[in-house]
Amino acid sequence: APVGEVTTPIGAVIRDIRHRLAERFPRHVLVWPVLVQGEGAAEQIAAAIAGFNRIAPGGPQDGRVPRPDLLIVARGGGSLEDLWAFNEEVVVRAAAASEIPLISAVGHETDTTLIDYAADVRAPTPTAAAEMAVPVRAELLAQVMDYAGRLVGGAGRMIEERRVQVEGLARGLPDPVRLLDEKTQRLDERGERLHNAAGRFLERRVSQVSELAARLPHPRQQLRLMEAQLAAQVERLRLAGARVVETPQQQWARLDAGRRLAQALERRLAEAGQALTALARVLESTSYQNVLARGFAVVRDAKGLITSAKSVNEGAALDLEFQDGHAKALGAGEAAGSTKPKPSKKTKKPAAKPRGGGEDPQGSLL
Repeated sequence: APVGEVTTPIGAVIRDIRHRLAERFPRHVLVWPVLVQGEGAAEQIAAAIAGFNRIAPGGPQDGRVPRPDLLIVARGGGSLEDLWAFNEEVVVRAAAASEIPLISAVGHETDTTLIDYAADVRAPTPTAAAEMAVPVRAELLAQVMDYAGRLVGGAGRMIEERRVQVEGLARGLPDPVRLLDEKTQRLDERGERLHNAAGRFLERRVSQVSELAARLPHPRQQLRLMEAQLAAQVERLRLAGARVVETPQQQWARLDAGRRLAQALERRLAEAGQALTALARVLESTSYQNVLARGFAVVRDAKGLITSAKSVNEGAALDLEFQDGHAKALGAGEAAGSTKPKPSKKTKKPAAKPRGGGEDPQGSLL
């Protein structure tokens, strides 16, 4: 692929670049001539960079110019005013937007312009840019030849190692002919043993069948025995059928017993339902939900139910369950050994005594 160059067609810069390219690696050079200083130079440099990028990728087709793989924007040394075109915004933006790699070779090593920061690589001089663009062909050929020699040598060594391995494995394998002879001999032996075993097996089976046949009764004897058993079963069935036939009194007693059984079952189910209803009432009366309806609450902490004020830790999160929901509270526990709170001045009314004059054996929750 060619190398694109954006510079003036006159001067020593283009000759130095071409000379250095010819020495290192001769390549086709496409030159886009531009002004490198003065009025209009910045616009021409930016247009040249954009023009190279507009060339379609690929080789030359139908006489069109091929797209270069690398761009060199070069200029010789000079004063700051001479190099000012390469500080213009249009040039810097064109260099930054270039899809083709770009080498900036403006001025000498001490000269710095803004295009140096937008380019992919900055070369200290145009000659150095040519050295960066292409390698030394002789060194590249030598390196390729070295790689080729190493590749051939490595392939040869690998083949030799594989050959030695195959030969070693072949020495460890037995002789195929001897293996076939051994297997053939074993097959003949197994075939002969199978033939002899089959004969002996059939002889044993014939002897067993003869012995079992001698122990079996004659078919006529078996038929007579089955006829006698069938007659006995018929007689037993006749007698059982005679016992099963019920008298009218027995039928009436059986129907009456079924009616009384149904009535007893209905009474039993009714009694069980009444007992279950009574137990449900008792369970409802002893439920703690009814106690909550009278103004009490269930206190719980993270560990579970709390039944004593001593087990409440100060600042602990408490859950209060009321009849209609839950509420959160913070515990205010007392330190051990602290004095009891003073009783309130208000006096509570004595609890009403149960009717009948005696104490209520079940106590009171109020």
